[in-house]
Amino acid sequence: MNQIKLTSFVALSMTLISCSSGTPPAPLTVLNSQPVKEVSAFDGNTYVVTEGDTLYAIALYSGNDYRDIAKWNGISAPYTINAGQALVIRQISVKKPSRPPLSTNTTPTTPVNITKRVESSNQQAYGKKEKSVSQQYDTEKSSKDFETFPDRVARWVWPLRGKVIETFNNTSAGNKGIDIQAPLGSPVVSAADGKVVYTGSALRGYGNLVIVKHSETFLSAYAHNEKILVKERQWIKAGQKIATVGSSGTDTVKLHFEVRYRGKSLDPLRYLPTK
Repeated sequence: MNQIKLTSFVALSMTLISCSSGTPPAPLTVLNSQPVKEVSAFDGNTYVVTEGDTLYAIALYSGNDYRDIAKWNGISAPYTINAGQALVIRQISVKKPSRPPLSTNTTPTTPVNITKRVESSNQQAYGKKEKSVSQQYDTEKSSKDFETFPDRVARWVWPLRGKVIETFNNTSAGNKGIDIQAPLGSPVVSAADGKVVYTGSALRGYGNLVIVKHSETFLSAYAHNEKILVKERQWIKAGQKIATVGSSGTDTVKLHFEVRYRGKSLDPLRYLPTK
């Protein structure tokens, strides 16, 4: 009887040792606190929603403005999506119709001048401080021209003055950016010129988050802020204050900073200037 107990004990011990020394399961990439596909799942023109996904998270991981994805897919606020739903995540270019052939009518025509003269502003109506119509047009045109993303990022600056306490790790469960430690309330600035495409705390694990789009391909993300000082759709310059460092969504006062190219995480230290 004792021999049987001893044999059973040895067998059980060997089983436990075998389990403890075996190859551990591969770590999972976490999106919005849920295990999901690798970033390669976002490489195509469409993405199939999985349980736990949000439109905001999909936008970050595909390198988009969440409003663009909503527009492409006819989704309105509060941007509810469902598991199994296929979303367009890349804008599909549509060829413009070709110009119609020129008329073969050889009858001479009188050219028509369609240029209209803009009347000067009436000082009594608008007052001395009001802009003229032409000045207002020039201002609107300049503003519209500015609202286009450059082909490349002109320059990068450090988003926070502090100590880098964790660096980029490209493994599936690694740090997708860098963590910078600084005193609570220190200014967080935009790392490059761009447009704010997200502010809020809807992405779990990021706390108060700001996402800035710098070009059609580059995004940067600023997480764990104490206060957010910019608004969505606001155009900002490199070095402009966008938040204050905090500990939202974490237990340490720090900035988690990410750089993404078409949604793929890149090492920010490759872009930031050497200190």
